[in-house]
Amino acid sequence: MLRALSIRNFVIVEQLDLEFESGFTVLTGETGAGKSILIEALSLALGARAEPGIVRSGAERAEVVAEFEVDPADPAGQWLQENELWSGEGCVLRRTLDRAGKSRAFINGSSVPVQQLKTLSEWLLDIHGQHAHQSLQKAATQRALLDAFAGTTALAQSVRLAYGQWQSARERWEQWCSHAEALLEEKARLQDDVRELQSLDLTPESWQVLQADQTRLANSASLQEGARFALEALSEAEDAIRARLDAVSARLSDLVAFDPVLQSSVDLVASAGIQLDEAVHELRRYAMGIEFDDAGLHQLESRMENILAVARRHRLRPEQLPERLAEAAARLETLQSLGSGESLEQAMRAAQQVFEDQAQALSQQRSQAAKQLGRTITDTMAELAMGKAVFEIALTPLERANASGLDEVEFRVAAHVSQTPESLARVASGGELSRISLAIQAALSAVSAVPTLIFDEVDTGIGGRVAEIVGRLLESLGQRHQVLCVTHLPQVAARGRQHLSVTKTEHASGVNSTIRRLDEAARVEELARMLGGVTITPTTRRHAAELLNH
Repeated sequence: MLRALSIRNFVIVEQLDLEFESGFTVLTGETGAGKSILIEALSLALGARAEPGIVRSGAERAEVVAEFEVDPADPAGQWLQENELWSGEGCVLRRTLDRAGKSRAFINGSSVPVQQLKTLSEWLLDIHGQHAHQSLQKAATQRALLDAFAGTTALAQSVRLAYGQWQSARERWEQWCSHAEALLEEKARLQDDVRELQSLDLTPESWQVLQADQTRLANSASLQEGARFALEALSEAEDAIRARLDAVSARLSDLVAFDPVLQSSVDLVASAGIQLDEAVHELRRYAMGIEFDDAGLHQLESRMENILAVARRHRLRPEQLPERLAEAAARLETLQSLGSGESLEQAMRAAQQVFEDQAQALSQQRSQAAKQLGRTITDTMAELAMGKAVFEIALTPLERANASGLDEVEFRVAAHVSQTPESLARVASGGELSRISLAIQAALSAVSAVPTLIFDEVDTGIGGRVAEIVGRLLESLGQRHQVLCVTHLPQVAARGRQHLSVTKTEHASGVNSTIRRLDEAARVEELARMLGGVTITPTTRRHAAELLNH
């Protein structure tokens, strides 16, 4: 339940701290005093959209803190534990908004995305707005209300997911059917391409290696001839360079005795001799290793011609063929993953069966709950002075199933039991819709696991004896839930266990709205104001006291 609410610089509220009790609490005040600000502040703490205009004039930041009592075994407590936000001491929601529009959200002191506030709020509190009855005319709202009463909200979501999976499977099968011939042709072509490209056993580097090997084998005679020529010139001929280098070295060595400066030249010549000896060694080994392999050359050139032919067919350079192989293999894998037309049809039929099984179960549970909810709402409408009116929830089979299931849900009402119920959207007046909305909310609240219910002027358009009945109805709800109601009706306000009053004052710094808890004497005065308006007489006060003690 909601234990406390702290508001700072929110619209016309400068500072406000409230504590709440269990049971039925009413909130009253003059028109324009700011009764709905409490609801708006709570909505902000629970993840509602933040508008910069809510920051009080002259302030830099608005802040709302809502403290809830939460048991660890409750859905909210379990959610907090699963998301590592459980503090062991209930739940504190905090929301701030600065003038620049920057909003921050916190759960038990930890910064969280606003979406997490919205998710958690579903387990903590329900707000029934003063215009909730208007949404009753929408089919989606009617369906959601029935599912809430029937306890089939989760099943309805499963049906929606199953429908989506069925439609996706059907789309894949239809695509296959419409493009089967083209896909088969493409698949066959890709299989041929992949086999051909794989047979080349080609990598981006291997083509360069092949080119180098072909050049070497094709010029083996010239290579050996050149190596032999170099060997003879360097070391094997009578006037070979090695012999002449030795003569130069010996002559310069003799001259060093006359001028030591020549020693560096002697050393360089010696080093050149060493380099020349290594070159001779490498050339001799190279010349011995040269092979004249005509068969190998022919085989190599044949392979290269094959590669070039494939490259021409694909309009690519040889070194690009490995990349083409990877692309073809990936596309072939994609086509193979689509399966055959038969397997796709089987998958579609299986998905359809899952949807139909779940949708059928949903229809059955909705049908049972519709009868019970219709009777409950009819009984409550009678209490709300709607005489012999009848409320009915009709489930009409759809021509084509959709994500909502197999049936269309429609709320119908008849002014008298002798009449045929017709669509709620066509026959109910505004005042009747308001009372029907309250009856529905009362019925749903009886099965709701949400501990706190807030009604924001849902009693609009009613009065007199009906207002008393509404008050008793809300008081009865307060025995099962914590109920907070913003009201303008004294008959409703008199039934509250706790009475909060909103007042608006003007001072030098601007307008300020405050809320205070009323004791019994103050409640009599507030009820008298609500009954009598500007002039409050002793008779009005007696009437107010009677209402309070009734």
